[in-house]
Amino acid sequence: MSRLRRRLDEAGRGDVRRKLNRELWAAAQPLRRDLQQAIRGNPIRGSGGGVSRRAAGHRPLRATIASAITIRTVGSGGVRIRVDKGRLPPDMRGLPARIDEGHWRHPVYGNRRRWASQYGRPWWGATIRRHEPRIRARVQRVLDDVKRLLGD
Repeated sequence: MSRLRRRLDEAGRGDVRRKLNRELWAAAQPLRRDLQQAIRGNPIRGSGGGVSRRAAGHRPLRATIASAITIRTVGSGGVRIRVDKGRLPPDMRGLPARIDEGHWRHPVYGNRRRWASQYGRPWWGATIRRHEPRIRARVQRVLDDVKRLLGD
């Protein structure tokens, strides 16, 4: 990919670079939607807690994480899909990874004498793996189109 990026820069083909980024961004959209569905449907359960965060007036955990999943174009020819931690409340920033690991503990409302265990199902890597063949095929088609436009 870096060789292609160099060729695009040398050719001064900003139009091709924009097309490449647009196509890669579009290829990632179904993955983003599935990641959002995966976290929203994650059967998180716990033990040792108390009043749920929702009952205490907090935003629902899964919906908050789903709304923080973003796609950004990177450089000339790439996309980054991630959970934007800046869109999460400070006390939730580590949770997407913890949920993916399947287990985490936390003090109940900050009370370090009372702890709760929570359990979730891996969601990030499993969802991405299901999309890999489709994304790889689309990226290859896009790269072939770009090479054709550059005359390679």
